[in-house]
Amino acid sequence: MAEQQEFAQYLIADEWFDYHHPSVAALAESIHLHDKSQLELAVEIYYLVRDEFEYNPYSFVDGRHSFKASFCVENNKGYCIPKSSLMIALCRSKGIPARIGLADVTNHLSTPCFLKLLRTDIFSMHAYVEVFLENKWIKATPVFNKALCDRMNSPCLEFDGVSDSLLQPFNNSGRKFMEYLKDWGAFSVLPVDFIIENLNKHYPHLMADFGKNYCE
Repeated sequence: MAEQQEFAQYLIADEWFDYHHPSVAALAESIHLHDKSQLELAVEIYYLVRDEFEYNPYSFVDGRHSFKASFCVENNKGYCIPKSSLMIALCRSKGIPARIGLADVTNHLSTPCFLKLLRTDIFSMHAYVEVFLENKWIKATPVFNKALCDRMNSPCLEFDGVSDSLLQPFNNSGRKFMEYLKDWGAFSVLPVDFIIENLNKHYPHLMADFGKNYCE
């Protein structure tokens, strides 16, 4: 009973990990159990989110609603937060405890266009996922889809449900790719105010119009 209570917070649907939303529920329904282990399901969900939903960092300016799992499904794309939210929502819907992790990273190979937009090479509040499998928390990053990695000459980030799967430190040519600057830890509930605070700190020029077409 104590163990069930301990993990209950990592299994619920909420505003952000919204597996009760019709679009997310339909996607979850398409993932059949067929006597699969939780590890096998988590790996299947990882690749579904990684490759079937395009990574699009520019959608972050759509506002707070873009943090949701349902945003990723309904738009067939997302950046690190909604893609991580979607993996968490799908895992939770299948009884797999999952939570979100946040970190500040440097992207050494970011496109000139995106660097111009951010005015920095620091990606604040980069999201990843932690899933509880075989009695331990495992990190996964279902963010950069295979097609994007191929274009960027980067190895795809694989996930086996046993070892941590974080960002690629080098591309296929040996050049620096991603580098972690600060890991803020993992959260059972998306810390929206904390995210907004840090986005304001790093990207005040973007946050002035953050979600300007979105009504709370």
